[in-house]
Amino acid sequence: MEKNQNAPIGNEELKSPGPMTGDILSEADPAELPENAFRELAADENYRPIMHPAREYREVTVYSVSLGLILAIIFSAAAAYLGLKVGQVFEAAIPIAIIAVGVSGALKIKNPLGQNVIIQSIGACSGVIVAGAIFTLPALYILQAKYPEITVNFFQIFLASLLGGILGILFFIPFRKYFVKDMHGKYPFPEATATTQVLASGQNASDGSQAKTLIIASLIGGIYDYVVETFGFWAGTLNTQLTSWGETIAEKTRLVLSVNTGAALLGLGYIIGLRYSFIICAGSFFVWWVIIPLMGTYGSAEIAAMDSQSIFSGYARMIGIGGIAMAGVIGIIKSWPIIRQAVGLAGREFKGGANASGQKTVRWQTDLSMKTVTFCLGIALIAVFIFFWAGVISTFWQAAVAWAVVTIIAFLFTTVAANAIAIVGTNPVSGMTLMTLIIASAIFVMIGLNGTTGIVASMVIGGVVCTALSMAGGFVTDLKVGYWLGSTPRKQESWKFLGTLVSAATVGGVILVLNEVYGFSGPNALVAPQANAMANVIEPLMMGGDTPWILYMTGIVLALLLNWLGVPALAFCLGMFIPLSLNTPLLVGGAIAWFVSTRSKEKAVNDARRDRGTLISSGLIAGGALFGVFAALTRFFGFEYQCPMSDSTLQSLGVVIYCLLIVYLIWDTMRAKTK
Repeated sequence: MEKNQNAPIGNEELKSPGPMTGDILSEADPAELPENAFRELAADENYRPIMHPAREYREVTVYSVSLGLILAIIFSAAAAYLGLKVGQVFEAAIPIAIIAVGVSGALKIKNPLGQNVIIQSIGACSGVIVAGAIFTLPALYILQAKYPEITVNFFQIFLASLLGGILGILFFIPFRKYFVKDMHGKYPFPEATATTQVLASGQNASDGSQAKTLIIASLIGGIYDYVVETFGFWAGTLNTQLTSWGETIAEKTRLVLSVNTGAALLGLGYIIGLRYSFIICAGSFFVWWVIIPLMGTYGSAEIAAMDSQSIFSGYARMIGIGGIAMAGVIGIIKSWPIIRQAVGLAGREFKGGANASGQKTVRWQTDLSMKTVTFCLGIALIAVFIFFWAGVISTFWQAAVAWAVVTIIAFLFTTVAANAIAIVGTNPVSGMTLMTLIIASAIFVMIGLNGTTGIVASMVIGGVVCTALSMAGGFVTDLKVGYWLGSTPRKQESWKFLGTLVSAATVGGVILVLNEVYGFSGPNALVAPQANAMANVIEPLMMGGDTPWILYMTGIVLALLLNWLGVPALAFCLGMFIPLSLNTPLLVGGAIAWFVSTRSKEKAVNDARRDRGTLISSGLIAGGALFGVFAALTRFFGFEYQCPMSDSTLQSLGVVIYCLLIVYLIWDTMRAKTK
């Protein structure tokens, strides 16, 4: 975020977004994204989206809002169950985009692109609200089994999710222009890229070249991931520990290497690119090849008896959490000019100073006015305080402290969440929420708010912050999709609130039902790994116990050193926090992106190959996301298959099949032709 930090924030005056001749009303929209969609623009160059900036389109309709809300309900329920069952919340944006394109095609809706963006934007509330809720609030049920005096009800879950989602929307709107427009081509936006390619593929049925490529890649990636997840005909994760020599090395040194063979992760790495993929993997390698072997060799007897995964989960990962928190603080400091301008713009609008020229603003760059945002934010913050005082903490001044903690952390870490999504497509929301819980709990203990009352207060506050950061990260994806395609930001921003309301109500009901049916503790209970981690962190802080301050401080010092050396600290520390097997495929995909885009001496050929690879990788991600839902539903309905082959055979087959997938990506990408 070092560049363009002094770029003005706000609506632009109407001007030509690119070379345009003739009558714009009769000019046909292009059937595909322009060639400068994913690269930095030259000083005198502008970006022209598929939907013309100076033309009106059907966006918010009864059809688009209704379908968006239906999908938000369905995916909220599905994501909540699966997230609590297996610990993974699938990204809803891509499957919803695929459904939107499919339904509009089946209904033969003319020029559906604007409506499909709204469907995707409303429906995608499901994934972000679910992540914010299930990572934190089930911890109350988990601790309730140990401390019966802890109480939790539907309204606590619903209001924590709803208010957190609203804060995330309102806090991010002032930063939309900076992230999605001013930083055009500087961030990879992997999930937004895949979603945009899916929506663009349904724009013009008569030109099926790109749509065909996307569909084929989606089928290959989807079927590939479905087969390995459902039937396990080859290893889904290649791990050196599953070989005799690798097991020996792991026992003696705790040194392991693992690679997830999923098609979606390979495509994600291609879009992220070699630079950021390398930095993320460097953080992962540092944890797994330096920190964990050191802890396993020279640590206490308790740590020495653990395997590599246990050391990572219980100790080494905490260093990553501290690093993410410090990287977030560094990011806040670096983006302070942007934050100051956003606040200043709100003040100028109240004084009537914004857009003083009176010229018409571009539809494509029109946000909700800062007056509206500030007014709604004031109402939301008042509602948060009333919720804390009346529904969580009975003491006025303690509720005021809790309110201040939520407001400050949620606002400042909004840019961190957006930055993480823009770089790697993964929001480290659980890590930032853990740090929020630690900070909040330390403050609460200082003011006398501890014990079971402190647990409830901290977890509800954690739920609000977690949902706010999750929403901010997800919202930057929606708005970047809209920017690439040419939709109206103001409409996306307005209708996001309704999607948030519906998703929060659905998630609250689903969590209550799942607790009654399965429970979150004891035999046959739902796993809820993130919520269990939150419970393990909060209990010693509030009830007395050890907290790994040294590990957090180590991560903080490391982030400061990385920043001093000029290494992007957030990307590196994300690698330390995310499991090794999920990071190494990013490096493979990034290496492929570098390889295919540097083989020719002609720049036009390299550019064409890079763009075709982006399209194919988007298909792999889209197929993997959609068929991942199918795989989860297959398990939900009781289908279990145990492959009879040995681990060594599955590993060998995994290497072969994964290499074939890599060869396909390279071969199909190299077939690109210049226009």
